[in-house]
Amino acid sequence: MRKRVVITGVGVLAGNGKGKEEFYQSLKDGKVGYAPVTLFDPSEFSVNIGAEVKDFDAKNYFGPKGLRLLDRSTRLLVAASKLAIADSKFVITNRNTEKVGVSVGTTLGSLKSIAEFDEVTLKEGPRYVNPALFPNTVINSPASQVNIWNNIKGFSTTLSTGFTSAIDALSYAWDMIQIYDWAKMIYAGSVEEMCSHTYYGFYTLKFLSGSKEGTSFVNCPFDKRRNGITFGEGACLLAMEELAHARRRQAPIQAEVLGFGDYFDPFRINKYNPRGTGVKAAIRNALEDARVDTDEIDYICANANSTQAADKIETEAIKEVFGKRAYEIPVSAVKSMTGECYSLSGALAAAACVGAINEDFIPPTVNYQEKDPDCDLDYVPNKSRPAKLNKVLIITFGPNGSNSCMVLGRYQP
Repeated sequence: MRKRVVITGVGVLAGNGKGKEEFYQSLKDGKVGYAPVTLFDPSEFSVNIGAEVKDFDAKNYFGPKGLRLLDRSTRLLVAASKLAIADSKFVITNRNTEKVGVSVGTTLGSLKSIAEFDEVTLKEGPRYVNPALFPNTVINSPASQVNIWNNIKGFSTTLSTGFTSAIDALSYAWDMIQIYDWAKMIYAGSVEEMCSHTYYGFYTLKFLSGSKEGTSFVNCPFDKRRNGITFGEGACLLAMEELAHARRRQAPIQAEVLGFGDYFDPFRINKYNPRGTGVKAAIRNALEDARVDTDEIDYICANANSTQAADKIETEAIKEVFGKRAYEIPVSAVKSMTGECYSLSGALAAAACVGAINEDFIPPTVNYQEKDPDCDLDYVPNKSRPAKLNKVLIITFGPNGSNSCMVLGRYQP
């Protein structure tokens, strides 16, 4: 029999808020998290805007000891784990630690450490590299450090599927709970770090807003003026557990995970399929898995990242799947405030939806000014909206074929 899985904790660090209370309030207020970049010198780029986690000090979350050898992505994720564990009110002990796991989706989280380690190797020679820094260069290091710092011994998994990594990590956690009776609590989510290397990559691909000749920076999903993403960073983990386990320990149930949908659409590298085949299939698969009809979705948390192609494709996909009702469902872009955080964005969207369900509001699409005839749905422009949400759809997809969706619901005993 299918188990019911619920969310009992949220740990989030984003450009527009550290901790769920600040993050939710920023979403209500339409507060953006992007500003001129300070983590590195952006003078070589024609655009210098990014969504950094501002004034982040890991010591405030897990003390000063042992920080020297941890890179920024690991510090962000471990800090998010401390927040999620505290919010879930779950105490990890030697008796239950083997029933707890970690599932993290990340793609670029170790890139800075890899680049710096290799730079020393190439310039000075392998004998002059600090071997203590080598663990940071492997992609599963941040997730493993979450286990180490919290004495979690059940499992530690890292998935890397690009833009959909976070939703895929949440789906993996859901599957583990379904399959294994011993899996009682899983902290699942994602991390991405802002650094010159990732920024340069998106800049070179002309994916950043303002990076194309003749354009200037603007972050405005679904708006006619849109011309590229605003890169962001952060970390987010959600506490996921079987409903029966949550009830036994009288946990604070914040939402229910109803289902997931995936579809891989191998079109072309770094280019969206204009037909939106994968997005449409992933939405349909998620609704089917959640056993939810199109009439039951109260809100869609869109992938919308302020690129011309993706926002148009997503709008068309929503209209094809939901028909006439597409015009009745509020659709908004959290990335208009957090920026495009690559692997992390799905986790931030999930956290935003948990907040929206619990605090009865719909996050806005900020900086929406000029209507695009190709994007003609209700995008909740510029101001959040009070609403009681029972079921929400989260959409994530990228230009390399991955498409993953998630359905969350208000917990009903």
